[in-house]
Amino acid sequence: MKKDEILGIDIGGSGIKGAIVDTATGELVGMRHRIDTPKPATPDAIAEIILQITKHFKWKGDIGCGFPAVVQNGLVYTASNIDTSWININAKKLFSKATGLTVTVVNDADVAGLAEMKFGAGKKQRGVVILITIGTGIGTAIFTQGKLLPNTEFGHIQLNGAIAENSISDAARKREELDWETWAKRFNEYLVLLEKLFYPDLFILGGGASKKTDKFMHLLTVNTKIIPAKLQNNAGIVGAALTAKIN
Repeated sequence: MKKDEILGIDIGGSGIKGAIVDTATGELVGMRHRIDTPKPATPDAIAEIILQITKHFKWKGDIGCGFPAVVQNGLVYTASNIDTSWININAKKLFSKATGLTVTVVNDADVAGLAEMKFGAGKKQRGVVILITIGTGIGTAIFTQGKLLPNTEFGHIQLNGAIAENSISDAARKREELDWETWAKRFNEYLVLLEKLFYPDLFILGGGASKKTDKFMHLLTVNTKIIPAKLQNNAGIVGAALTAKIN
């Protein structure tokens, strides 16, 4: 284990992925390891998966985790794509106790955004940048002049009278068996709303759907520049490790 290497873990609604990250370069050290998210995704069940991933890598150093909720100082405040029993649980203390190691826990979209801003599509980008992760839900991270405003959760704003992510996530596309054109029209409405609210200089599209931007990006009509995330689905792992280094 080298001094810049940290185990990054990305906790998602469908899978929990981990890898050792060289935080100086943003590159994964070896293969990542994935385990399906348990159902129900209770605190004890996810803590056990974190321990399994730690053991898989025979890891003895610091760990960073991206978590799908509003997280402040390790404390979980929301639970949209995880079990509601997480609310008011200190994830940092829970994972640290389970592994016997120092664990940092931060909102999953925020860590993905930090990774993209340092190593990926947002590198050297100024002004207002909004990263949107498209997966089981919709995660967001907003930066101004490179500085993060944490825990924005813009996937939960109202769109056509309902929570946006319920109709525009990749999970919603699959659940409703939408073709890419139909889904893109919905997602474009969401981008139009964000554009009116924040007048960003750049949208970065990440998450699982970032690997398929060729199927829908040409259908988006907002004025703001849109680019795919460079780190794609590894951004959460890289950003989690990076956050652990910073903290």
